[in-house]
Amino acid sequence: MTSARISMELPPCIDSSRAPLAFGTRALPQLTEQLDDPEPVTRRRVLAALCDLVHDPEKAFEAISSGCLEKLKALLQDADNTVRVKTTEVLYLLAAYNLGRGAVLKHDVVALLSDMLDEPVDACRKNVHRVLELLAQFPAGADCVLSLGLVPRLVMKLSEEQEEIQALILATLSSCTWVDALPALASNGVSVLRDLLSHPSSNIRCAATRAMVAISVPAEGKLKVCNEDVLPVLVELLSDSDPGVKANAAGTIMNTAIITKGKLQAIKSGAIPPLLALVDSEDTAVCANALRALTTLAEVPSARLELLKHVSLLETHLDHPTSIISRAAATAVRVITWQP
Repeated sequence: MTSARISMELPPCIDSSRAPLAFGTRALPQLTEQLDDPEPVTRRRVLAALCDLVHDPEKAFEAISSGCLEKLKALLQDADNTVRVKTTEVLYLLAAYNLGRGAVLKHDVVALLSDMLDEPVDACRKNVHRVLELLAQFPAGADCVLSLGLVPRLVMKLSEEQEEIQALILATLSSCTWVDALPALASNGVSVLRDLLSHPSSNIRCAATRAMVAISVPAEGKLKVCNEDVLPVLVELLSDSDPGVKANAAGTIMNTAIITKGKLQAIKSGAIPPLLALVDSEDTAVCANALRALTTLAEVPSARLELLKHVSLLETHLDHPTSIISRAAATAVRVITWQP
């Protein structure tokens, strides 16, 4: 027979780790108000609920409009580890939206995140770098990271962090270096990146070579790559199993070989045979960068003589369906076959 006794247990559909939500448009303002609650348990539950809600762009907009960011800024310095982790997670989710990125920059959140690079909790530190990596993908975010002087600190952290965070730092550095490579160059960035080019993880190698492409764009970067003996390592990476690593290695060789010292070092390191082997790659970036690198090296007479033997290989790509490759092949053939 059934009993009229009311159970003291919560209904099975209620998650006790998340704060209950008010109905309709009152939900986000109420959660924002509860972020000030003196009880750490309440703050954790509110932040867990926010993490669920802001996956929806409309809810993310409501959270920002309700003044959530100012409360989150204060929670970045909370004494509770879980509160800090969840706060940085909410910021990461908000930064995935254009509106969220603008709000994060407008409210000077990046300055507070920069103070958390030495955060003892790994999950919290990872979220901080996820936010920085997202912001740096856009010009305003990269400018903010550069203006706060974070690049030298990020370069220093590369040798200290765990692999997953290293990949995030490298992505941030790559984005910032495309905007301005001088801070990374001034903080011994080429040497640090060179040590990561031989990392056992293909993700780290790919991220490190991508940053190396960016840092080799200015004249100072090209000289640094030559002076730090990076080219022999890059030539080895032309045979890497990861297409991204090969494309980036060829791209850095292409950039560095613009100067005479880079040309001579690349040729001496034996770059031409592996570059020729990449011409038939099905990966567009690998093939195009290999062709461009060969074109640059062909400006050296001895390299041109060697490449004249392989003009037929390059000519097979003149009618390639991808215009980038067909144009690169046409330029390569024109330079190699040029006669005074």
